Amino acid sequence: MYDLKDHSVENRLFTNRIVAAFVVIVLLTSGLIIRLMYLQIVGHEHYSSLAKENSIKIVPLVPNRGLIYDRRGRVLAENTPSYSLELIPEQIADLDDTLSRLQQLLSIPDEKIELFQKLRKRQKRFVSTPLLLGMSAEELAKFAVAMPYFPGVDIHTQLVRHYPYSDLAAHVIGYVGRINEAELKDLPIAEYRGSSHIGKLGIESSYETELHGKTGYAEIETNVQARLLNTLKEVSPEPGTDLYLSLDIDLQKTAYNGLGLYNGAVVAIDIKSGGVLVFASRPGFDPNPFVVGIANDAYQALQSSENQPLYNRALRGLYPPGSTVKPFMALAGLEFKAIDPHKKLLCPGFYQLPGVSHRYRDWKKTGHGAVNLSRAITESCDVYFYRLASMLGIDHIHTFLQDFGFGEQSGIDLIGEKAGLLPSREWKRNKKNQAWYPGETLITGIGQGYHQVTPLQLARAAATLANKGRVVTPFLVSKMVNGKQTRIGPRPPQKTLALNPENIAIVTEGMVNVVHSAHGTAKGINKAINYQIAGKTGTAQVMGIKQNAKYNENSIDFKFRDHALFIAFAPANDPQIAVAVVVENGGHGGSVAAPIAGDVIKQYLGDYHAD
Repeated sequence: MYDLKDHSVENRLFTNRIVAAFVVIVLLTSGLIIRLMYLQIVGHEHYSSLAKENSIKIVPLVPNRGLIYDRRGRVLAENTPSYSLELIPEQIADLDDTLSRLQQLLSIPDEKIELFQKLRKRQKRFVSTPLLLGMSAEELAKFAVAMPYFPGVDIHTQLVRHYPYSDLAAHVIGYVGRINEAELKDLPIAEYRGSSHIGKLGIESSYETELHGKTGYAEIETNVQARLLNTLKEVSPEPGTDLYLSLDIDLQKTAYNGLGLYNGAVVAIDIKSGGVLVFASRPGFDPNPFVVGIANDAYQALQSSENQPLYNRALRGLYPPGSTVKPFMALAGLEFKAIDPHKKLLCPGFYQLPGVSHRYRDWKKTGHGAVNLSRAITESCDVYFYRLASMLGIDHIHTFLQDFGFGEQSGIDLIGEKAGLLPSREWKRNKKNQAWYPGETLITGIGQGYHQVTPLQLARAAATLANKGRVVTPFLVSKMVNGKQTRIGPRPPQKTLALNPENIAIVTEGMVNVVHSAHGTAKGINKAINYQIAGKTGTAQVMGIKQNAKYNENSIDFKFRDHALFIAFAPANDPQIAVAVVVENGGHGGSVAAPIAGDVIKQYLGDYHAD
């Protein structure tokens, strides 16, 4: 047989295949070279950064929170060491046995063992995982003795916020708690990376930025398992700013304890500067459990309590001012020339509007007889102020009281202040779609009806009166210290009211007689002082009384009894301090509220001697 193959065709096919293969090899080699050039030259910086991020981790360094002091340098909020028991699973041969022995040694609840098991499963075996937080001295001592028998188990220390005065200043200082998801969305990520707590109430919340400080960071080198190999760079955190308050914790204690078993609030202001000396709200609460995480049943007990211990009465409590508004009404009457301070008006025990049968009663059933302005203030004659309110009209009353800060926020450096309510024709028309009635003007003139104030507003108004019309902004933080820098924010007066000094003197005289005359409603607090206190008692109705009904304190439930109020400033001729006291369901301002204010004033002024 003959071979019929065409060798020339086969040679061309073979040659074509070799050329095609060579072209493919050239193309692939060119692509590889181009890719290598891109990776080494064009993409070098990008991929170098990615590789670096795989081996270098940025670890946030959380700053120490700033401390809070009172005006005399006593610590109100501090950072104290807290001890936790932590385990490194990688270093423990038999984890279950170790947990069992620790549980027996330290009486650790099952739920904490379960929580530890959940936590460790989320982390690397070489990472330290907490088992027991906030260890007591007894637990520390027990473990210290047995520590050699627990390899891989150690005590770790961290700083935790602590409030040494507990419920005494809880409403003004506030507390810190764990950052929740809603708060996390609004916080600057860089500054709060690594932080677990944030201010929730009071000064802790209002000055969160200053107290928190500036977060630092460390660049650490890790291996593929994320195990720490070396620290490459460290930028130290800047600690938070220390705050010094105008608050005096001794005065705060006197006011808080003075409320006794009553709910209520006491606010005292340095008249010259506006610095808040006392900001007490009772009942209070212990803020320390909120720091580490308060138990749900304990929190529900606080929330559901009828006494509302979480409610800041000094800042947000709304009360009728009662007769504490009468000095301001008297001054309005003088400024608008509606009354002659020396002219006597008859008080038969009630007042009637012309053509109206309804009687607006005086607190004294038999009446006060013929009284002038000073005596009307001293004995708190309702009928006199019914007449005065009718003469002034609601428009003048609203305008004048608004100048003293009623119906508006004071501007204090706390979040959540309520503005109260100062009624007017416009307010009632907008709110209730009703006209204003003359009878409503009368009861507004004695601090009842729609009028509502906060204890802070009352203290500020008293300070403005003592200042002869100079309006100050109440504040709590008087100084901020960060390292060597000290910052004191200037707080100029908001405004100065154009008031006649002679009219202020007449009103002040009546207020002095409230405390120092034989007929004064607060004469019980004038003992053992060498100066005069100007004050005004008040009783605010909680429930209405029918026209011919008689109010009997002992026959009604405690929660429906009248509130007791008192405002004061002293010394009357050289005012230094203004105080407002509200005692819920306390009954009488002179017997319940005034003694609290008297104790605060006497303690603050001490052995005062006029120049």
